[in-house]
Amino acid sequence: MAANFERSVHIADRPLRRNPAESFTLPARYYTDPSVHRAERTAIFEQSWFYVGHVSQVASTGDYLTATVYDQDILVTRDNSDAINAFHNVCKHRGHSLVQGHGRVKALTCPYHAWVYGLDGALKHSRNTGDLSGFDHCDFALSQVQVESLCGFLFVNLDPEASSLASQAPGLEDELRHYCPEIDKIEFARRDVFEVAANWKTMVDNFLECYHCAPAHRDFVDLVDMPSYRSVVHRMYSSHVSDGLPTEGNSAYQFTKGKVDFSYAGWFLWPNLTIWIYPGDAHVSVLQMLPTEAERCIEYQDWFCPTGRPTAQLESAMEYQRDVLQPEDVGLCESVQRGLRSNGYNQGRFVVDDRRSELSEHAVHHFQLMVADALGVEVS
Repeated sequence: MAANFERSVHIADRPLRRNPAESFTLPARYYTDPSVHRAERTAIFEQSWFYVGHVSQVASTGDYLTATVYDQDILVTRDNSDAINAFHNVCKHRGHSLVQGHGRVKALTCPYHAWVYGLDGALKHSRNTGDLSGFDHCDFALSQVQVESLCGFLFVNLDPEASSLASQAPGLEDELRHYCPEIDKIEFARRDVFEVAANWKTMVDNFLECYHCAPAHRDFVDLVDMPSYRSVVHRMYSSHVSDGLPTEGNSAYQFTKGKVDFSYAGWFLWPNLTIWIYPGDAHVSVLQMLPTEAERCIEYQDWFCPTGRPTAQLESAMEYQRDVLQPEDVGLCESVQRGLRSNGYNQGRFVVDDRRSELSEHAVHHFQLMVADALGVEVS
C-alpha cells in the first residue's frame, strides 16, 4: 500500500519508476513534511546500520564513545575481554544518561543515583537495594545494541534481528581496501561539524551526482579527472570513482603524488553515510547526515589517517573540504530546500545517460528508490 503523507499543496504526483530514465523524483513533501520525518525513525533509522565511530576511538579497555541514532543515544565501549560492545546510553533505574561524549572509565557509573555497570553492561552495584524484595541485578543489565566493524569503522543497528552489514553491502570492504591499502593503519584525526537548513535526504541527493559539479564546484573539477568519473550502484551502497590522474597544479589544494595517485574515490552507504578519499597522502574521511528536524540536519565529517596526525598536504585537503567545497554544497542544498517548499515545484526528472557518465543521476534515483521502499511509497 502506498504511503499517504499529508500534502501541503495539492499537485498530482508523477510516477516514481524502477527505470531511472523513465522516473520522476520523490515528491517535495518527502523532504518537508514532519510526518515523513517521524516515519523515517522506525522505517529507516531503527532498521539500518548506522556509523558511530572508529575502533581507534575505543582502542583500550574502558574507552567509550557516544552517538545518536535519530533520537536514540548509544554508548560504545571496549570491555575487559577486549570486546567492543554497544548499549543504549541509559541507566535502567530511572533513565538518566550514563556518559557523554567520549573518554575512558573503569566502570559505567550513573551520575544520578550512582548505579554502576561493568563495561560488558552488567549491573554491578545498586545502592540501597540489598533488602529490596524480588530485586535481581540480572534484570537490570544495560540494553545491548548490535555493533559491527567494517574496515575499522563502527556501525550499530537498533534492530536485533538485522542481518550483518557485511551481508548487506558485499563488495564494499574490498573496494575500500583497494583504494586505501593503509586502511588498517588509520586512526581518528578530526571532526568537522556543519549545521544545515535542509532535509538530510537533500544532502544525500547532492552527494550522489556530479551533474552539478562543473557549474558549482570550479576547484573540484580542476582537481579531479572528470571524464573518468563514474557512479556504480549496488544493493545498499554506490561507488563514485575517478580513476584518472589528478591535477597537481589545481586550484583546490596543492599536493604532490603520494599514496593516493588517482583523482577521487567516494561511496554512499545506506542510509546516511558518505566516504571520501582525495588525492595525495593516505587518508579516509566520512561525512554523515543526521536528521534533526524535517528541514534541518547536522553533518559530521570525520577524518582518519595513519597515526591520526595529518600531514601538511592532508591538512590542506581538509581545509579545502571544510572551507570551500562543503560551504558550496551547503549553500546549494539550502537553496534546494527552500525551493522544495515552493507552490511551483513538486517533482523533477532524473537526468541519466546510457554511459552512466559523471553527468548521470542514476545514483540519486537508486537512493530515492531505497527511501520509497522503506516508507512504502508506490513505485511502478
